[in-house]
Amino acid sequence: MPARRAVDPAELRSALLAVGPWLRGEEEAAPARTQLAAAVRLSARTLEQVAPGSSVEVRVPPFVVVQCIEGPRHTRGTPPNVVETDPRTWLLMVIGRLGFDDAAAAGSLDVSGSRAGEVSHWLPLLRL
Repeated sequence: MPARRAVDPAELRSALLAVGPWLRGEEEAAPARTQLAAAVRLSARTLEQVAPGSSVEVRVPPFVVVQCIEGPRHTRGTPPNVVETDPRTWLLMVIGRLGFDDAAAAGSLDVSGSRAGEVSHWLPLLRL
């Protein structure tokens, strides 16, 4: 499998700015699916770049799944360390408007496995 191209920080910032009004509650309507998908995918792939590894799987359905954090590689079945959430919660954590622990306590973030919480060390990726 060929390596993914590196995420351009300017492209990530642009994608996050496009969905920013929705995340801040300034707009009630969700952004277009393509805008939302771009913001989620670019931010998750940025996490994959800054925290390389394969011991934790981060899932933001229906848009992206990435593996990150150094440690034992998982290859088959259900991974032991998983972080899963919806696109809005993910993006709120990415821009620093919602903390990892707060999202987990509210039930909008599922965290399983002893290493999954290490993702919190890498968030936010970009403060808006």
